[in-house]
Amino acid sequence: MVSVSQAFEPSWDLKVLLTNLLRQVVKPETADDRGIKEEAALGAIDDLDDNGLAKRLEELLVDKRYLIVIDDVWSVRAWEAIQSKLPENNKGSRIILTTRIETVANACSPASFSGHCIHKMEPLKPEDSKKLFEFEDVMSDMFGSLDVAYPKEFEDVMSDILKKCGGLPLAIISIASVLEGYKSPGGKDKWDRVCKSLGSQMDIHPTLEGMKHNYVIRKSRLLNRWMAEGLVHQKRGLTMWEVAESYLDELLSRNMIEEAGHLAGYAGAEQTYRVHDMLLEVMVSKSLEANFLSLHGGQYKGMLYDKIRRLSIHADVESVDSVAMRNVEGRRGEDNLNIQNVRSLSMFQLHGQHKLLKTLGNFVLLRVLDLEDCEGVTNKHVRYACNLYLLRFLSLRATNISKVPRQIGNLEHLQMLDLAYTLLTELPETITKLEKLEDIRFCNKDNLWVTMWTMPRGINKMKALHVLRGVSLGNDSKVAQEVGELEELEELTIFIDINKAIDEEVLNELALSISKMHSLRWLTIGQLGRSDDGGVKILNFLHHLPTPPRLLQTLCIRGDIANGLPSWIGSLTHLVSFIVLFTTLTDDKLFGVLCTLPNLKTLFVVWDCYSGDELVARTIHKFPVLRDLILGGYLPKVIRFEEGSMAMLEMLYLRFGSRSRHVAERSIVGIEHLTNLKKFTFHCQGDYHALVDTVLEQMKTENDRRSRSNSNQFQIAVKYW
Repeated sequence: MVSVSQAFEPSWDLKVLLTNLLRQVVKPETADDRGIKEEAALGAIDDLDDNGLAKRLEELLVDKRYLIVIDDVWSVRAWEAIQSKLPENNKGSRIILTTRIETVANACSPASFSGHCIHKMEPLKPEDSKKLFEFEDVMSDMFGSLDVAYPKEFEDVMSDILKKCGGLPLAIISIASVLEGYKSPGGKDKWDRVCKSLGSQMDIHPTLEGMKHNYVIRKSRLLNRWMAEGLVHQKRGLTMWEVAESYLDELLSRNMIEEAGHLAGYAGAEQTYRVHDMLLEVMVSKSLEANFLSLHGGQYKGMLYDKIRRLSIHADVESVDSVAMRNVEGRRGEDNLNIQNVRSLSMFQLHGQHKLLKTLGNFVLLRVLDLEDCEGVTNKHVRYACNLYLLRFLSLRATNISKVPRQIGNLEHLQMLDLAYTLLTELPETITKLEKLEDIRFCNKDNLWVTMWTMPRGINKMKALHVLRGVSLGNDSKVAQEVGELEELEELTIFIDINKAIDEEVLNELALSISKMHSLRWLTIGQLGRSDDGGVKILNFLHHLPTPPRLLQTLCIRGDIANGLPSWIGSLTHLVSFIVLFTTLTDDKLFGVLCTLPNLKTLFVVWDCYSGDELVARTIHKFPVLRDLILGGYLPKVIRFEEGSMAMLEMLYLRFGSRSRHVAERSIVGIEHLTNLKKFTFHCQGDYHALVDTVLEQMKTENDRRSRSNSNQFQIAVKYW
């Protein structure tokens, strides 16, 4: 079974689909219980093109009858591309295809069957829709009993809501989730408002195109966009970011949006969100109705607008390229789009160059330009963007730009600049002229831990900075001093290049500067490069901080440091997450400093953090609220948990690298002492089968014991890569 989706483009998605199909075909035939032979059976599939993958698939299925389910096909073109690669061997094989579009279904059905191969899914009947609405778990929680599913006064409005849902189960469940928090009879007003908000698209098109394929967005991108758009209003005693967070919390509490997991990055993991399936269509409908947003491309191709203020371009290269946009002199293009009044321009999932980028200089009123992940963005387009004087938000994240011109300093209103995961190696010194800039992110996607932006003198002029990510410190004590003058700084990711001479005076100034950052919540500090010769450990200056930033919630240290972790870490009462890499600690220099922190919930210990033979969580290492422990990299021979240690631990994740020492002698002792453990994951690269078998036997024994004592059992997962 393979999924296609609305955004499927054969030229780059077909290979992924065929690879997924191959893995499912091979695995039942050749993979052993651990799945370690799968890659050998598949061969070097990553090196094959579409034709090579199709040939390999044909070889595997030549004498077999098969059933393939292709889920969610949106275009005839997608089906034709897939069909051309599927083998036909006259063995009575079958292909089942699902689609929301009747023309696609007709194109996929053999003409000889005269349409009898199409099964049309009927919507739920009114009585079944009502049953689903009443007995959905969230509804039983709402009204407390399945016997009385809802107050009688809700019956009329429920009937209207269900009518607009058109018998679509996912729509019914989604609306039930939205209404979950309105339990009392007085909540009927909210039900009435929700009913009225269901747009006309729901009445005439209840299939909700695109329902299952929502876009995931990072928290920082979302909140910075809100602020740049002027949608966040200042409140006394709160920063604009804190106000935006309160809006986000409100949407979450009302089930208007939902969390979509964490996205890992060089500076840590960031929470992501998505709009609920049902509400996406509602929001789009209301936005278009109010002329709040103008959509172009994809399913919105060909829509006409009078005055456009917020323009969102979706994945439809051919449509965008064929458009002659109306320019500032007033000439009207083929699609009647008028860019004179555009304040916000966003492009999603565009591939290759497109003509719209050449017109960036004409968007003279633009405040927001979001080109994240857009292929075809070049240094030339960055120059165009630097002429947009009113810009407040500029994202070139995950593009292939390699140079930012000096004219960037002319964007005096700029508040957010995202240059992460590009090909940039430096920034012009004129960047310090951006005195309203609140958030700047920088990293080179080819050299995450090698290439950073070296801060110039004058950084202290950027007084509005709240977030400063991806910078390095040169051998300049003046710059080290100026960093301490950024009084609003809440996040700092800073590195020191050990391959360059750094005077002790510079490090001492940096220590003083960090001590002055009273608003700092997130600090990542590390060394660029590694010292394998036992030389000077450049992070030793951390031991000499006069006072630590007391409000730190996340701390990451990357690099060698003598004499263990700084003792002041034990005083960080607000610390929630601690990450440590390449520190080569021994004995109790890791757990001994952290074990009393009252709010530490997550601990990452990865890549040569510990160099002793035995890592022990002792009885005295209480860790009062620690929930998640991630140990990875080249870990010691023995990992031991004594009775009473880490009593609140719920998730243990062990990831062993292929170069780990003493593979044959490894052991994990004392799992039974982790009395609150709910999930254990073992992720291995290399021959760890003996250790895995031993640990699994320990897990089984412990789970059997818990079963006999009516205690909660835990989940076990083993992964190889």
